Amino acid sequence: MKAILALEDGKIFQGRSFGANGERCGEVVFNTSMTGYQEILTDPSYKGQIVTMTYPLIGNYGVNREDVESRKPFLEGFVVKECSKIASNWRSKQSLSDYLKENKILGIEGIDTRALTLHIRNAGVMKAALSTIDLDEKSLIKKARNSPGLVGVDLVKEVTIDKKYYWLSKRQPTPRLRSGQAVHKPRFKVVVLDCGVKYNILRELVKHQCRVIVLTASTSAEEILGLKPDGLLLSNGPGDPAAVHYVVETTRKLIGKLPIFGICLGHQILGLALGGKTYKLKFGHHGANHPVKDLKSGKVSITVQNHGFCVDINSLHKKEVEITHINLNDQTLEGMRHKKLPIFSVQFHPEASAGPHDAEYLFENFIALMKKHAKT
Repeated sequence: MKAILALEDGKIFQGRSFGANGERCGEVVFNTSMTGYQEILTDPSYKGQIVTMTYPLIGNYGVNREDVESRKPFLEGFVVKECSKIASNWRSKQSLSDYLKENKILGIEGIDTRALTLHIRNAGVMKAALSTIDLDEKSLIKKARNSPGLVGVDLVKEVTIDKKYYWLSKRQPTPRLRSGQAVHKPRFKVVVLDCGVKYNILRELVKHQCRVIVLTASTSAEEILGLKPDGLLLSNGPGDPAAVHYVVETTRKLIGKLPIFGICLGHQILGLALGGKTYKLKFGHHGANHPVKDLKSGKVSITVQNHGFCVDINSLHKKEVEITHINLNDQTLEGMRHKKLPIFSVQFHPEASAGPHDAEYLFENFIALMKKHAKT
């Protein structure tokens, strides 16, 4: 079936549909990962976005039940050069096309994804409409222009959970462990504020001897402190951090009261809570090959990233906040810590496996902060 991707600037890409039929609008971004499409599909941070894969062949190892990162896919659409008709892997349970159809996600293949990626790099990310039912190009361009986009839109409320839960209950997947590793008795109680959390963040916390309580993003500071946690993790999530003012305000109230670790959107929220500002990147960082330098050790890690907004380095209070990590591609802020309080954050995803374990030490740092704080 024919499908059309129409960008707000009038650029049109025609292709074939796979997955579900219908029509969706969203911001078009590109992801440079060669593998890991199932993790990308189920990352809640892609809510509101149409994801283009730069690697030309996607779907060849199918979809399994173990590699999901949330309860369902949240992205608006999926764009590939070619969707493999054959799924060959011993863990595969269904094809990519069937998985998208089951979850009502639109896919389009057969377009020049290289041309689309170059266009986004030159012009910047933009709103788009993807449709299999309205094939009128002018109509789709208008729909793309009239869609809300991401700036100023609260997308966290679309992906956060309805009520709290304890990770590793019977309905949750077991943690992924390395060979010979065991699940130890929890030593620390960690509250995770779910702005769109990926499951592997929770798995990593459990692996590091944490008892994990996941709370909805609207949970108040008083409710969080009432649980008497040893630490707070501000999770990843979609969209504009400035639009989730209620999470920023909650974080501001908790500063100085317990150790805090922020990841991706959580990093941006922490930046705002510390008095900084955020801004939108031209085309964002999406992929599994982004070099990040640790300014203390000089070590460069290959990281997984997925964000369209960034904390403005120059807006942070230098007497209170220390810059810890920098993106080597564009020199944007990738990590920070408070000079006096047990607070730190990173823009990239330390729970993902680009390096494959380059950034795992950050969870160990969080444990060390909670140990130190418990003794004071």
